Amino acid sequence: MDLAKPRVDIGLATNDLAPMLAFWQGEAGIPFDHLLKIRRGHDQHRHDANGSVLKINHNADPLPANPPSGYRELIIARPGLSAPRDLADPEGNRVRLVPPGTDEVSQIGVRLAVRSLAAHRQFYRDALGLAEEPTEAAGAAFRAGETLLLLNEDAGAPDDAQMPGAGWRYITFQVFKVDDEHARVLAAGGREAMAPVTLGQTARISMVRDPDGNWIELSQRASIVGSLA
Repeated sequence: MDLAKPRVDIGLATNDLAPMLAFWQGEAGIPFDHLLKIRRGHDQHRHDANGSVLKINHNADPLPANPPSGYRELIIARPGLSAPRDLADPEGNRVRLVPPGTDEVSQIGVRLAVRSLAAHRQFYRDALGLAEEPTEAAGAAFRAGETLLLLNEDAGAPDDAQMPGAGWRYITFQVFKVDDEHARVLAAGGREAMAPVTLGQTARISMVRDPDGNWIELSQRASIVGSLA
């Protein structure tokens, strides 16, 4: 995958915004960047996590009570720490603040629970084109620019993860040509969740799903690549 930004973004959803912002900006220490209006009743509060975007999606309408996705934990490298700090936000979403280099995380890491390491190894290698790295911190690890994706096999991981619902729901890769990358993922066996669409003059995006159904956004953002053509 030809990354336009060497970092992966991550999104969560909530109906209860105030305590979530208080936790992420306060206790977790992730600075607010800006507000993006997605649609009526859906605002995205974007935060800077070492160059990755933590997207806190606030939905006015009640979110469905779908089970958690396979995305289980955000790991953030934090200079000045002498030991890891394990935290959870008011809705139970886990975040781990670590000294840089802990478990090979120098920027951010995203930990996933997957039903089959073999199937996800093939997906991340062949469909997403990421390089696998040796690790003792998980069953498998893949590097996407500066971001590390850590996969652990877990029989309790979802087999058909849904996008609507509270908590961690998707990750985002910023790319130069979303149509080309989307086609490559499908040709290598990935599943389509949403065909490429253009969002005004902001971005052209698509959605694909991994073998467990976890959602992955591919985004061609004008502010990064300069054009949506």
